Amino acid sequence: MNKCIALAKQGLGNTYPNPLVGSVVVYNGQVIGSGWHQKSGEAHAEVLAIRSVSDRSLLADSTLYVNLEPCSHHGKTPPCTDLIVQSGIRHVVIGMQDPFEKVNGRGIQKLRHAGVRVDVGIEVAACRELNKRFVTTIEKQRPYIIIKWAETADGFLAPKTKRTNEPVWISNLLSRTLAHQWRAEEQSILIGKQTALDDNPALTTRLHKGPSPIRLLIDPKEEVDRKAKVFNPDQKVIVFTANKSRTEDHIQYVAIDFSANGLQQILKALFQKGIQSMIVEGGSITLQHFIDSRLWDEARVITGQEKFGKGITAPNTTSFSAKPNATTALEGDVLKQWVNHQAL
Repeated sequence: MNKCIALAKQGLGNTYPNPLVGSVVVYNGQVIGSGWHQKSGEAHAEVLAIRSVSDRSLLADSTLYVNLEPCSHHGKTPPCTDLIVQSGIRHVVIGMQDPFEKVNGRGIQKLRHAGVRVDVGIEVAACRELNKRFVTTIEKQRPYIIIKWAETADGFLAPKTKRTNEPVWISNLLSRTLAHQWRAEEQSILIGKQTALDDNPALTTRLHKGPSPIRLLIDPKEEVDRKAKVFNPDQKVIVFTANKSRTEDHIQYVAIDFSANGLQQILKALFQKGIQSMIVEGGSITLQHFIDSRLWDEARVITGQEKFGKGITAPNTTSFSAKPNATTALEGDVLKQWVNHQAL
C-alpha cells in the first residue's frame, strides 16, 4: 500500500478534480505491474497497472493493491471495476473507501458480487492524508485551505512604504523555489486586492516545473488594473467582487455580499466550481480573516533572516498550537508548519 501511495503522489497538481491514486499488481510476493493516475480524463491507476503486466496469464493468481476504492461508474473513462473483473484478478486490496457519492462502496460491492475477494482499510490514515484535498472537499464542501506567508526575523510581512509595486523578498531562493513547488501542487492561489496593488505578483510557478494554479483575487470594488500580472492570460482568473457576476475573456467575476460572511460565500463558490484546494498568500488582512474564521487546514510560515524594524505586521498566530507540527531549516530561513485539526 505504501508503494501505491508513493506512486500516487507523482500525480499531485495534475489530476484535479480527480483524486491521487496509485496501484500495483503483485504475484508471488513480487510487483509485476504498477501505475498511477497522471491526469484527469486519462487512464486510471488500476488500468495502467494491469496494462503494464507483461505476462497476463499471471493475473488470475495476482493481487491488485490500490490506495482508493476503484470507480464503478462511467465518467470520462469506463469503470475500473469492470476491467479488474475482466482481467481475471481475484483479490483486491483497497486502502480506503472512496467518499465520492458516485462510488462510496459501490466499487467494493461490484467486485464482491463478481466473486472477487476484497480487503478494505489498509493504511487508512496515510491514504486519507494523501487525498486530504479530495476528502476535505467532499466532507466539508469547501476547498482544502493552506495559508502561507514569509515574515522577517522581527515579525513583518513587508516594509511600511515601498518605492515600487514589486515584492520585497524576505526569504531566500531555496524558500521561494519551495513556495513555487507548493503552488504547482494546489489547484488555486488567492490574494487580496492590497497585495495585488502593492506587489503586482504573477502567482506563477516560474521557479519550479509544474502547472500554475488558478488565480483568485478578492477585489470588492475592482480596484486592481486589468494590466496587473494577476490578470495575465496564461491561466484562468476568478475575481470576487461586490459588483455583478460576469465573464470577460479568461476572467470570471463572482458576486459576493461582503457584508455577510464573505469568506463562506467565496468558499461555497469555489466548491461549486470544483476547486479542491487553495493556497492563500496574503496579504496580512486576508490571512488574518482566514485564521480568525478557523478556515484553514495547514499553515506554512517561513521566517527569513532580514529585519525591517517597522512595517506591516505578520498575522497573529496566538490561536496556533505552541509547537508546530514540523520545523525545517532552509539554508538560514526557517519553515514552520501547522495542521489545524479544528478547522471549520
